[in-house]
Amino acid sequence: MTDEAPLKIETRGAIEIVSLNRPDKLNAMNAGLIAALTDYFRGLQERLDIRVVILRGEGRAFCAGLDLTPGAWPRSENAGPVQQGWKTQRAIATVMQLMRQCPQPIITLGQGPACGGGFSLLLSSDVRYGAPNLRMNAAYIKIGLGGCDMGSSYFLPRLVGASVASEFLLTGNFITADRALHCGLISSIVEEDALLDTGLALAEDMLATAPMGLRLTKDALNRNIDAPGFEAALAIEDRQQVMLAQTADSTEAAKAFLEKRAPEYGDR
Repeated sequence: MTDEAPLKIETRGAIEIVSLNRPDKLNAMNAGLIAALTDYFRGLQERLDIRVVILRGEGRAFCAGLDLTPGAWPRSENAGPVQQGWKTQRAIATVMQLMRQCPQPIITLGQGPACGGGFSLLLSSDVRYGAPNLRMNAAYIKIGLGGCDMGSSYFLPRLVGASVASEFLLTGNFITADRALHCGLISSIVEEDALLDTGLALAEDMLATAPMGLRLTKDALNRNIDAPGFEAALAIEDRQQVMLAQTADSTEAAKAFLEKRAPEYGDR
């Protein structure tokens, strides 16, 4: 991809580093960026050679939210305001859905503003690291809309509890890195120049697992957050473990353990 593309993608073996690439606009979401994110995350379904994704933003912001400048969202000819708004709304929401549906864990690195849709990108990830200057908010309520948008009312209560989620969704107030760490919204505060190395180190830890085991772990986490009860959650876990125990990689892991060496997985 060229430097002018809305996304920069760097492949390092089984890890892919995906960078929002509109630094002059604080990586705000326009139609081009959303289309690129949609294509990328949808394509991951068929790219099992990529096992972990790191999502980050170029420049001094992760993502300042929706780009509201004229021309950022070209209007469809003869579309009414409701139809046009619906098209834009669904385009952005689809990105969040695809992030949860893709089999690869997503590690997101945040610095500076992560507002509105940028906040939702963080919430839709599997693991979040933040720089000390990370500031997140449900900016939608600050522009006359509701605070529940792009998955915020689904993810935030599950991550931090109903009281903290309500505090921030009802006000649009900023969540600082310190507060985010305190309530478990991010895993760690990392100096900005060390964010990528920290993300890569965690990605390497994930790569030490069996490929299908990693994919099915994300799948179980997704499903069991909405499981109707303990028994349902156990049923998913039991089925996955029995399946995984029959793979060649499981046999290889047991053999490697006994031989005191690192396993050599083949995703089979």
